[in-house]
Amino acid sequence: MRNYFLAFLFFSLLVGCFPSKQNELTAYNELYRPRYHFSPTKNWINDPNGLVYLQGEYHLFYQYNPFGTTWGHMSWGHAVSTDLLHWKHLPVAIEEYANPATQDSTMIFSGTVVVDHANSAGFGVDAMIAIYTSNVHKSGQGIAQHQSLAYSTDKGRTWKRYANNPILDIQRKDFRDPKVFWHGPAKKWVMALVVPDLFKVQFYESSNLLQWKLSGEFTGAGDTTRVWECPDLYQLKLDGTNEMKWVLSLSGAHPQGSKFVGMQYFVGEFDGNTFRKDANSEHQFLDYGKDFYAGITFNDMPDQRTIMIGWLNNWTYANQVPTHPWRGAMSLPRELRLVKVEDKIQLASKPIFEVKSLRQKERAVLSQPTSGSFEMEIYMADSSQLILSQGADDKVVLGYANGQFTCDRTKTKNHSFQKDFSSVESVLVPSKPSSIEVSIFVDQSVIEIFINDGAQVLTDQFFMNPGEMRLQPVGNVKIKSGWDLSSIW
Repeated sequence: MRNYFLAFLFFSLLVGCFPSKQNELTAYNELYRPRYHFSPTKNWINDPNGLVYLQGEYHLFYQYNPFGTTWGHMSWGHAVSTDLLHWKHLPVAIEEYANPATQDSTMIFSGTVVVDHANSAGFGVDAMIAIYTSNVHKSGQGIAQHQSLAYSTDKGRTWKRYANNPILDIQRKDFRDPKVFWHGPAKKWVMALVVPDLFKVQFYESSNLLQWKLSGEFTGAGDTTRVWECPDLYQLKLDGTNEMKWVLSLSGAHPQGSKFVGMQYFVGEFDGNTFRKDANSEHQFLDYGKDFYAGITFNDMPDQRTIMIGWLNNWTYANQVPTHPWRGAMSLPRELRLVKVEDKIQLASKPIFEVKSLRQKERAVLSQPTSGSFEMEIYMADSSQLILSQGADDKVVLGYANGQFTCDRTKTKNHSFQKDFSSVESVLVPSKPSSIEVSIFVDQSVIEIFINDGAQVLTDQFFMNPGEMRLQPVGNVKIKSGWDLSSIW
């Protein structure tokens, strides 16, 4: 099997059968296909990578399998946008490759793209620098992971691997997911990455993106029920104050236990060398649904916003979700804020304001049939429900009772593809108010829910039979506003 794989990979590279672009015809109206969330024309995607802005374009790179709809052959897919909503597919950016001399094969795992404005690496002013994990299958030795570099001098259209890779190697099997950014006060590049099985985030520093030195570590805290992945580090102002705090976010743990994956974060300080969480503060969860993972923020945003995109899936069932000819999608870009809730500093998030440009037909009443891709702002009193249905026996039930908001997808017909998919997600709303304001974004098979201006967030997939979706209120549910949303394709 090993020799067959290498022969296939070498042949692929020789004849150029890696797809140069996603040019397959699609109307983006297949069953379950999101209309205003990013998804590939076909094949598998997972983690967003290298989110960056350069000269009028937002770049979305992502983990991509050019050959099929399950995980494997990891390469970097690529798309660009001028508004963070409408995306243009570009050729595969950084491809899986093999070394005929050593019989090693390398998949391209998660990482970062930065713009080297000052030419610190020597590849040119404003060169795009990708720093990513090389997942190397060494012949006769197994897997090793180290960090590698590739660069582009044509706004990301073509990429070259650095001749002296790896740029960072500590001789470990699991050592991955570099997030790199420029730290202005210290005038240096900073890299955060994980040693997953040791539940450790390491911080490295560099003046040129090529040589890296360990500057600090963060460990001994948080949820360790799943390995740590995809670190990110960013600074935010606390709403209503001039106080600045740092946030370290990680993927791995889920609030409902080790069967699923999710995202946790810490609030604290970063001194340019290492991160320290605030005293007496605990880890918190970024999203209480089952389908928001590996979220990272954009580098070089042209304004002061901190924007995150996450993968809409869960490793528990990601390879089995019933979509075709693609598997996987990205969340709406979310703007992150820091707020204080009951004397605790926490993240809040909401879809970017640009989503308003997709609004079409306004929805005045809840009982109207929907297009399946819509936005709704509602008020829910205690002991109320909003049912999204395509028949009495095919529905998602949103409920609010005694301070607990729930999303129940156990009553949908199509969930037998994986035994753990059928589930009820929940989040406690602090102070248990008598009513809450809820923003709901539904897109065919995706629902993103933002409670009380994004202080609590819940994201889930669901798979209903085709047909018109209907909204049925139970108890005291009032509509504030609503719109059908147009396709981004």
